[in-house]
Amino acid sequence: MTVWDDVVGQEQVAVQLGAAARDADALVTAVQTGQPPPEASKMTHAWLFTGPPGSGRATAARAFAAALQCLSPDRALGGAPGCGFCDGCHTALLGTHADVEVVRTDLLSIGVKETRELVRRAQLSPAGGRWQVIVLEDADRLTEGAGNVLLKAVEEPAPRTVWLLCAPSIEDVLPTIRSRCRLLTLRTPPVEAVADVLVRRDGIEPEAAAAAARATQGHIGRARRLATDERARSRRRAVLKVPLRVEDVGGALRAAQELVDTAAEEAAQLAEETDVKETEELKAALGGQSGGRMPRGTAGVMKELEDKQKRRRTRSQRDSLDLALTDLTGFYRDVLALQLGSRSALANTEVQDALERMAQDTSPESTLRRIEAIGACREALESNVAPLLAVEAMTLALRAG
Repeated sequence: MTVWDDVVGQEQVAVQLGAAARDADALVTAVQTGQPPPEASKMTHAWLFTGPPGSGRATAARAFAAALQCLSPDRALGGAPGCGFCDGCHTALLGTHADVEVVRTDLLSIGVKETRELVRRAQLSPAGGRWQVIVLEDADRLTEGAGNVLLKAVEEPAPRTVWLLCAPSIEDVLPTIRSRCRLLTLRTPPVEAVADVLVRRDGIEPEAAAAAARATQGHIGRARRLATDERARSRRRAVLKVPLRVEDVGGALRAAQELVDTAAEEAAQLAEETDVKETEELKAALGGQSGGRMPRGTAGVMKELEDKQKRRRTRSQRDSLDLALTDLTGFYRDVLALQLGSRSALANTEVQDALERMAQDTSPESTLRRIEAIGACREALESNVAPLLAVEAMTLALRAG
């Protein structure tokens, strides 16, 4: 199994990255043997992976990072880098390779301090691998100041350092940065391809894999969670009932409250798994005792951790709400498909009776207005509007049609 096998439904991107990895391998080999470097190369020092959520941007970036570190002896015989079995590929994919730094955040943004540390690391020579690779999975979360810090490193990279940036679209990255990167645009994977990878890699039953892939419309991560987590399936069933519960103002407000409460509960559950452990570890590192007073001068450090945990809970709640809004959008998309006589496959076949009833009782114009209301709710949440106010405005708009 090569490193490209997990890059689902992105054949053209895999071909481009494979060619670049081959040229990168030739370039390093030439440097190590004292030969002149190849005149033409498809390799460059900075890449920008864009595509809709679930397209596998980070997966493609990590596969490319592994191919750049490939040590397979078949390369000398003309084989392509990225075998998936050698130590370089294996450790890069696992996240333990010394020269591959994968950066993801569970906070709302990536600040200047963290970015400066990345830039410092990027100036180092590879410790043992062939390239120093920095994979920034959430490049769209860089603050403006952090983006300006990163720009200098992208403009003047170290000789064997590669930046792999991931973002939903090129508009989510500073123009000065994206102009210095080679752009790769990924598409939403076909439903069939996602179902196949769930069966092949995760051992999920074909029927369950097909249902999960269809329900998430090709989002690989969500499909895997839906197929393996009963809580996710239960939450989705509750969300799909919202359009039927907003027939009056009271029902709309109750539905909004339940959506926000569910998102808050999920965020709290995630926090319980990490916050206590982080706090105890920091107290031990600072010389404090469990249940006792902390040493003098450590209050600022503890406050910084508390602020970080609060921001992480906010991000988790937003992500949970966004997932619910995605499911709601899918519901109304199916309604619109039925109203317009589209031959597109329905994503929510388990509630097909409700879809058909709403398609008959409402107009395509009202369905489009409801989809726009969901989009407006998303924008409000991104602008830090109080979640309950934003969701209540949405459910009232869903009622009005």
